[in-house]
Amino acid sequence: MALDEATAQFLKQLGEAGSSPLHELTLAAARTMYAQLHSLSGQGPPMARAEDVTIESEDGASFPARVLTPTTASRGVIVYYHGGGWTVGSIDDVDAVGRHLAERTNCTVVLVGYRLAPEHRFPAAPRDAYAALCWAAAALPGQPIVVAGDSAGGNLSAVVARRAKDDGGPVIDLQVLIYPATDCDLDRASYHDPANQLLLDRHAMVWFWDHYLPDPTQRADPDASPLRAADLSGLPPAVFVLPEHDVLSEEGEAYAERLRQAGVPVRLQRAAGQMHAFFPLIGVLPGSVAALTLVAESIDAALHVRT
Repeated sequence: MALDEATAQFLKQLGEAGSSPLHELTLAAARTMYAQLHSLSGQGPPMARAEDVTIESEDGASFPARVLTPTTASRGVIVYYHGGGWTVGSIDDVDAVGRHLAERTNCTVVLVGYRLAPEHRFPAAPRDAYAALCWAAAALPGQPIVVAGDSAGGNLSAVVARRAKDDGGPVIDLQVLIYPATDCDLDRASYHDPANQLLLDRHAMVWFWDHYLPDPTQRADPDASPLRAADLSGLPPAVFVLPEHDVLSEEGEAYAERLRQAGVPVRLQRAAGQMHAFFPLIGVLPGSVAALTLVAESIDAALHVRT
């Protein structure tokens, strides 16, 4: 089906405002545009506490995180990694989404401000992502753990889920992968489909990868392209949210199928009429509200199984 009416109208408004394609912007301008886009989501519901902390990564560097504590007793922890092609984005950009997740699930949400490329190229982001998972497990001991993220954040969620299993790290009860980047192959059919050249297009993904991991020969590393991992068995159950119109749709589906083949329980929801980057736009796109409900219900079900 075509884009839903709200999304089509939103893109029309962006075009009328003179927005340039991301890959034509300077790095600073791209980061500003991303922040302005996510500011449309509003402030989100109030929390009992919102605390900014600093976490030390494996290489001794540090990065910020924000701990959102719901007004009711916490029954789990969600470690959330923001999107932005490993290059743009911040914890402020997903603060509203984190608050909604905390309120809907009664979980403490840890928003992870992993270091960005090109200032900090691969493997800084996956190292920070795993350090944040370990920090959350130590700071909130005994609570069920969910890793979640959109786009590049979905990539990092998949990476830390596999590493936690391989390295005997924190036990993860659920991984929520929202239109995740899972592979470095930029010539899948979904990358060339004209219907998918929207907020994120193939040019933008080339731009992101060139900033994050410039050497194409290194991009098959499973910590960059989790679809390339040799063994995906024993991973936590996964929930996928894949918009209908997205250059990443095929690699998301391929990763879901690899998990199924490895015996991992998978729930995959295709968001009809939606585009890449729709999930955090809660104050703008009705489809994001429906996706948030799906994610919250999936987390709730996972916590019920745990308890």
